[in-house]
Amino acid sequence: MSAKKRNKGRLLLFAILGLGILSIIAIILVVILIISLFKPEPDGPTGPPDTPSSSAPRPTAQPADCPDVQVIVVPGTWESASDDDPYNPTANPNSLMLKVSAPLANEFDSSRADVYTVPYVAQFKNPTNLADRQVDYNTSRAAGTNATRAKIAEVNQRCPLTGFVLTGFSQGAVIAGDIAGEIGNGRGPVSQDLVLGVGLIADGRRQPNQVGNAGPNPPGVGAEIALDILPIPGINLTGPRPGGFGELTDRAYSLCAPGDLICDAPTIANPVEGLTKLMGAINNPVHAMYNTTRYWSDNGAPATVWMTDWARGVIDKAPFPKHE
Repeated sequence: MSAKKRNKGRLLLFAILGLGILSIIAIILVVILIISLFKPEPDGPTGPPDTPSSSAPRPTAQPADCPDVQVIVVPGTWESASDDDPYNPTANPNSLMLKVSAPLANEFDSSRADVYTVPYVAQFKNPTNLADRQVDYNTSRAAGTNATRAKIAEVNQRCPLTGFVLTGFSQGAVIAGDIAGEIGNGRGPVSQDLVLGVGLIADGRRQPNQVGNAGPNPPGVGAEIALDILPIPGINLTGPRPGGFGELTDRAYSLCAPGDLICDAPTIANPVEGLTKLMGAINNPVHAMYNTTRYWSDNGAPATVWMTDWARGVIDKAPFPKHE
């Protein structure tokens, strides 16, 4: 064999080996990409949540501009924005939680009850739609959780005797409920005795009879518990809350309409079916009708009216801290 043919043979062999190596590298990169895409995002901020200090004695009075009660309202998906005004929210004029917050803000002087609507991105990206440019659920939920927890801690630091009422709808109910669960189990930003009430509408981590109920009490569970499916990029389904609501169980309420798959979902083991149902549940007409009595009613009142009346009663019975 001539030297020329031998050189051509070597070049061909090197080319084949090179292509083989590149193919292996490509396969490895694809595997790494798939693993990274399907790895669940962290549920909220990393690190342990702030825990109130129990070593310092609580003062007997607080600043004169502190409210007796701080009402925290967390809107649902597509009902808020990160730059929304917490005292005059306009991101979504049809926001369900506005039907609760507006009457409370109009009825009570801010010195008695300060009504704060948490501004956050409030989006839910559909991972099956490549054209969907929204923020994914994990990111939105974490942003809402951080903003809510920060507001509670800020108020408590300046107004250590102020009590809290936590309310939320849909994604906002998950956020408010998660923080209430942390507080009730001694891991939250304020002491348990300062939380006067927790009111959730269409909680995605609902468990029947775990807390107080009004109106219908369907047997299903929250979508984050029911959908036992493979991890999906941007959607980390977190299951039941560890420890439930702990010490806050006796002052928490969860409202859910039968057929609302966000809070009344059957267990689903099929990943494709689960994702389809999850995406469809957000646009389910039942989920959007809590301001009417069509799907949820208690003595002729819709959920928003019930929640407003309940919050009003909690505020009326709240202590009157001494101010200085």
